[in-house]
Amino acid sequence: MGNVLLERAAHQRPLATKRGALERLFTLMFKGFVYNQIWEDPAVDLEALKLGPGHRLITIASGGCNVLNYLAAGPERIVAVDLNPNHVALTRLKLQALEHLPDYDSFFRFFGIAKDKANRNVFDDFLAARLDRETRRYWERRMPLHGRRINMFARNLYRYGLLGRFIGVLHTVAKLHGKRLQDILAARNVEEQRVLFERTIAPLFDNRLVRFLSRMPVSYYGLGIPPAQYDELVASAADGNPVTTLRQRVERLACDFPIADNYFAWQAFGRGYDIEGRVAVPAYLQAENYEAIKSRVGRVEVHHASMTDFLKDQPARSLHRYVLLDAQDWMTAEQMTALWTQIDRTANDGDARVIFRTAGADSPLPKKLPPALLGAWTYLEEESKAFHARDRSSIYGGFHVYSRRKVS
Repeated sequence: MGNVLLERAAHQRPLATKRGALERLFTLMFKGFVYNQIWEDPAVDLEALKLGPGHRLITIASGGCNVLNYLAAGPERIVAVDLNPNHVALTRLKLQALEHLPDYDSFFRFFGIAKDKANRNVFDDFLAARLDRETRRYWERRMPLHGRRINMFARNLYRYGLLGRFIGVLHTVAKLHGKRLQDILAARNVEEQRVLFERTIAPLFDNRLVRFLSRMPVSYYGLGIPPAQYDELVASAADGNPVTTLRQRVERLACDFPIADNYFAWQAFGRGYDIEGRVAVPAYLQAENYEAIKSRVGRVEVHHASMTDFLKDQPARSLHRYVLLDAQDWMTAEQMTALWTQIDRTANDGDARVIFRTAGADSPLPKKLPPALLGAWTYLEEESKAFHARDRSSIYGGFHVYSRRKVS
């Protein structure tokens, strides 16, 4: 079922065309474990959503970090859906670990450090028997040369997955040029970050091989960027080479936010979190949030489904908040219209908000939605620009917030 859902979402052109072949290559790569963490800043999300008690929220699960982070706001219900069964399994594991591991330290060791051999025994003792059959089978499945899949948590989860391995390749390329990307993590302030970026990271974008590879869409599949998003990267680059756009965004990640608490920068440049100071870690891994989110685990449900299909079965006016991540960058106008038809039908009148991100700077809705459907929603443009400027992940071109108008 997972393959069918993914193919239906990503395949827009016939196989016989060049674009169609690229779309199928992307889905082949995306069917596996892609994201070991989510790459959207939850601090920005929570402020944009104005999430609070009484709200019912639906989100794409991805790595599951956002689901746990949103629990800190105390919503009534969180529904997480995803096309990728690997991400569903990771999200369910995080929820069960939050509920059943004995204390904060064991939870942090499992998902914060994520490279301790003791995690294998912790899984067997506290989690395996409590997981649903499908999720347990996923984590106990034996992989060639690696043993059980749960062993990722004994060897550094953040080096696995399509994204984790892609980041590893970037580190290898840097080493071949005598550079160590992790050096920037020692910077004491943003001024030092700028110096280290110019010395260590910026020269890599001028490398001939890097610039050549950057013109090939397949080079970006390791980042989870499908052909449609690649087109946006090309369009946003003044010289037509997406490496120019990527350089700008990596520069922003490295230089625009204090690295001491930017866990996105730690993942990109260090392939892990700040496990000693525990400052540059997601909110769900911070000790002060542990008891609150642990007490609310029962408010989450996780489904292997597309958001459009799931929403079709929900009652009218039953939801308040929607988190679409960057999924609309994959969609045709017809797919986006189908999604927003269900969002509009299920949205609480006058109190609903939708947030999403895009590879390009502009919202795609005015070009792809029928005016009558879009007319029920207000685009909070200035707020959107302000939230985008504060998004520490830095990898997107735009952040967008829509609120539903109250029908008189």
